[in-house]
Amino acid sequence: MRKISPRLIYFFGALGGLLFGYDTGVISGAILYVQRTLGLNALEEGIVVSSVLLGAMIGAMSIGPLSDRFGRKKMVMVAALIFFIGSLGSAFSPDFGVLVASRVVLGVAVGGASALVPTYLAEVAPAKMRGSLTSLNQLMVMTGILMAYLVNLGFSGLAHTVSWRWMLGFAALPSAILFIGGIFLPESPRYLGRIKKFDEALQVLNMLRTPEEAKAELAEMENAKDVKLGGFKELFSKFVRPALIIGVGMAIFQQFMGINRVLYYAPTIFKTIGMGDSASLMGTVGLGTVNVLITAWAVRVMETRGRKEWLLIGGFGMAVSLIALSILTSLSVTGIMSYVTIVAMAFYLIFFCATWGPIMWTMIGEVFPLSVRGVGVGFSSLINWGANLLVSLMFPVLLEHFSMPIIFGAFAIMCVLGSLFVKHFVFETRGRSLEEIESMLHQRAKDSATGAVPHGAMIQH
Repeated sequence: MRKISPRLIYFFGALGGLLFGYDTGVISGAILYVQRTLGLNALEEGIVVSSVLLGAMIGAMSIGPLSDRFGRKKMVMVAALIFFIGSLGSAFSPDFGVLVASRVVLGVAVGGASALVPTYLAEVAPAKMRGSLTSLNQLMVMTGILMAYLVNLGFSGLAHTVSWRWMLGFAALPSAILFIGGIFLPESPRYLGRIKKFDEALQVLNMLRTPEEAKAELAEMENAKDVKLGGFKELFSKFVRPALIIGVGMAIFQQFMGINRVLYYAPTIFKTIGMGDSASLMGTVGLGTVNVLITAWAVRVMETRGRKEWLLIGGFGMAVSLIALSILTSLSVTGIMSYVTIVAMAFYLIFFCATWGPIMWTMIGEVFPLSVRGVGVGFSSLINWGANLLVSLMFPVLLEHFSMPIIFGAFAIMCVLGSLFVKHFVFETRGRSLEEIESMLHQRAKDSATGAVPHGAMIQH
C-alpha cells in the first residue's frame, strides 16, 4: 500500500465537501444569465435551481448504502466522476431539459458527497481529533460556496450567453482533482475491519496514528462483535433508534433554522437598507468570507468543548440574532441602524458556522453503528436535503403571506426548539472512539430490554 501523508488523506477525504458547496452556491449567480440565454419563465427558473436538491436526495440515499457494500474509497471516486459529468453537462446544455437533467445528475454527486465525506472522515480520524477533522467537511462546503461567489463575480463580465457556462463548468476542475486524489486515497480502516482485512486496516492506521495507537485501535476493532451489513430494518431497530433520532432530528432542525433562506435573502436585505446592486453582491461575498473564517476557527476549537455544549451555544446565539433581525427589518432602517442589521446577520451566520453547520455533519458520521453507518448517514442526509427542499419550496409562499420580521421570528423559534431537542435527545460523543459509541448503544438496548432503562429514555452521558 502506497504511503500518503495524513494531511493529504484528510484533504482529499474532505474535497467532496468543496464540490458540494460550489455546486449548490454557483447557481445563485448563474441563474440570472441562464434565464436570459434560455428564456426561462419563473417556474422553469425554480426547477433549474431546485433540481439539484432532487438529485441530492437520490444520491444521499443510494451512494451512502453502496459505500457499506463496496467501500468508501470506490464511492468517493464514483461521486467525483458524477460531479465531472454533471458539471460539463450543465455547461454545455443546449436547452432547459438538458440543463435540468444535468443538474439532477450533479445533485446525485452532491447528495452522495454529503453522506460519504462525514462517514469517511469519522472513520479515519483519531477519537481525540474526530470533531475537528470531520468539521473539515463543513469548512470545505463553505469554501466551495465562497469560491462559487468569486467565480460568479469573475465571469460576470463575459457575455451572458457564455458566462453561466463557465460558472457551471468550472466545477469539472476540482472534480478531476478529487478523482485523481481518490486513486491514492486509502480505504477506511473501519470498512477494512468489517470485511476482515485487518492487515490492510493496520497499514492504513499506521499512516494516521503512532504504532502504539494503531495496534490498540486495531485490537478494539478485532474485539468488536462480528459486523454484518445491515439495511433499513436494522436502521429502525431499538438498538440503533437513539442514533437515528439524533441523525434525523439534527438534519431537520439544521435546515428549519433558516440558514439557506437567510443566505439567499441576504442581497435583498442589503438592498432594503440602501446598498446598490454591486455593493449587495460584494456584501454577499463578504458574508461568504466570514463563513469560511468562522468555520476554520471552529475546526481548531471543536474539541475544546462537548458537542452538546457547542450546539446549545449556537442555538441560543442564532435565536437572539434572528430576533434582532426580526425587530430591525420591521423598522425603517437608516444610518447607523443599517450597520446594526448587517452585524446581526453576521452574528447569526457566525453562530451557525461555528456550531450547527459542522457539528450536525460530524455527529451523523459518529453516532451510527458500523453495520448501518452508510445507510444511516445516507438516510440522515436524505432527510436534510428533503428539509432543504421543503423550506425552499415554502419560502416564496411564506414571503407572499407573511412579512420578513415574522419569518425571522419563526426561524428563531426553530432555533429554540432545536436547542431543546439537543438537551433532551442528543448524547455526547466527544473523546469516545466509534467502537465505544457503538458499545454504548448496545448497552442501552440491553438495559432497556431488562428494564434497567425506562422505555424511551435517552443516553445522557
